[in-house]
Amino acid sequence: MRFNELKEEIREIKFDKLRTDCDNYFEAVVVKGEINKLHERLHNFFGHPAWPSKDRLSYHMEEAIKGFGGIMPGQTLYFSNHGSDTIFAMLWPWQDGERTTVKIFQK
Repeated sequence: MRFNELKEEIREIKFDKLRTDCDNYFEAVVVKGEINKLHERLHNFFGHPAWPSKDRLSYHMEEAIKGFGGIMPGQTLYFSNHGSDTIFAMLWPWQDGERTTVKIFQK
């Protein structure tokens, strides 16, 4: 249920493009003017980002994101693991500096 609650919060943001909205995956493109709203909602749900961070990602985090392209410098990862419920959000800024792809997964 937590994943659906997060998606409801995220849907309140104006997207440049909504790509996917299904049971365990959400993907959209956010414009620069909306990125702070997105970070605020993600921070309220996840707390501080797991990446970037001075700490390394845990093995569990690395394994969870590996199949989705991993995380690179300049990108952001939010991560939550409660029992068997793993939810994470990956933000991938575009080179144009105007848009960011957000991908939210539940495993």
